[in-house]
Amino acid sequence: MAIATVNPTSGKTEVIMDPHTPAEVSARIAEASAAAAILRRTTFAQRAEWMRRASGFLDEHAEGLGELITVEMGKPIAQSLAEVAKSARAMRFYAANAERFLADAPLDDPTAVNAARAWTRYEPLGVILAVMPWNYPLWQVIRFAAPALMAGNAGLLKHASNVPQCAMALDSLFENAGFPAGSFRTLLIGGGDVADVLADPRVAAVTLTGSEPAGRSVASIAGRHIKKAVLELGGSDPFIVLRSADVAAAAQTAVRARVSNNGQSCIAGKRFIVHTDVYDDFAREFTRLMSELVVGDPLDRASEIGPLATEAGRAELAELVEDARQKGATILTGGSAPDLPGWFYSPTVVADLPDDARLIQEEAFGPVASLYRAADDDDALRIANQTGFGLSSAVWTTDPDEEERFVAELDAGAVFINGMTVSYQELPFGGIKRSGYGRELAAVGQREFCNLKTVWKA
Repeated sequence: MAIATVNPTSGKTEVIMDPHTPAEVSARIAEASAAAAILRRTTFAQRAEWMRRASGFLDEHAEGLGELITVEMGKPIAQSLAEVAKSARAMRFYAANAERFLADAPLDDPTAVNAARAWTRYEPLGVILAVMPWNYPLWQVIRFAAPALMAGNAGLLKHASNVPQCAMALDSLFENAGFPAGSFRTLLIGGGDVADVLADPRVAAVTLTGSEPAGRSVASIAGRHIKKAVLELGGSDPFIVLRSADVAAAAQTAVRARVSNNGQSCIAGKRFIVHTDVYDDFAREFTRLMSELVVGDPLDRASEIGPLATEAGRAELAELVEDARQKGATILTGGSAPDLPGWFYSPTVVADLPDDARLIQEEAFGPVASLYRAADDDDALRIANQTGFGLSSAVWTTDPDEEERFVAELDAGAVFINGMTVSYQELPFGGIKRSGYGRELAAVGQREFCNLKTVWKA
């Protein structure tokens, strides 16, 4: 893929950027390595001052950054502005909490280990490579960069090739706020160049958010070089509606869960599993609400659904729907691309999926919902857990016993009860199975890229 802005609303190429040469990449790694040596000696208070200043820059330039996100990847402008605001909040969160999250922890009884004192401490690893996707071009990067830099690490960013302007806006963000030169650097490189960067001895670890194939590749490279990796990969999240649920509220929330970010979110509800006793009521309301969504120019505040980010992404989504249709599934609404320029796809609900439909096992990255009728709670759990993914999940119930059972038995990194999955800087985020390993956000996410050092003193 060329490093270029191709406006998904029009399909027109607006900006093409030259990739960095190997010499430029090496120079940027050197800058990051030098900055990491400085950062580890700075105080939390100093880093917090710089981080708050950087968050202020996002606040000041929110309108321009929001429009840039929408132009590059197509999400509705209100959601782009919300992404900028969320990123700024996360920066302030880590500025306020990093010192507490990474504080030394003394052993309560050092005599148990024959010591006068014993404690653990968190120390930065050095230069961390981030391989990031286009669907949240600011938030995905900041939720790595803010905790990493506040821990005293430096960052290198290999962003998706279709959001280069967002990538370069981030290149200078932290340095302009006062961080040492090179503390965060964007690398304009292709996916095939990641292996050489990760193999570089100046790079200590890697974090990747992206597809399962990308995760397998990066994990194998990190493993060969014995470097820490955190992977946040795909998801096919279940949204489960049980017979005790508030069906009307569940249907309204289900629409938002499915089509937020034009349906291009790893943690979006994708498989809607409904108890047979309430299936017909839910299906009727959910389909009605999906069919009434306004599809159009994402810079128009009236539009609720914008285009998919890439032409290839729309083609893949259409293939999944057509595969289900050909195998006997029922299309309750949508199922085709509207007559618009760019890469739009109509909000779609697919029901009666046969066992061999690709939609059962593959992630639908766009505004396509799969609807399943569950005979009972056992069946709902079976359907929910039948995929190889395990990122997040949602369950709607007013029965405490149902709630406890589904929290305990869902194969997922998170369970949201009577709501939709949302990432919060206060809560750990990540998955199991083919959705990856490691965690982002909260205290545990910051500690992923620190050395936990044990200290014993006689």
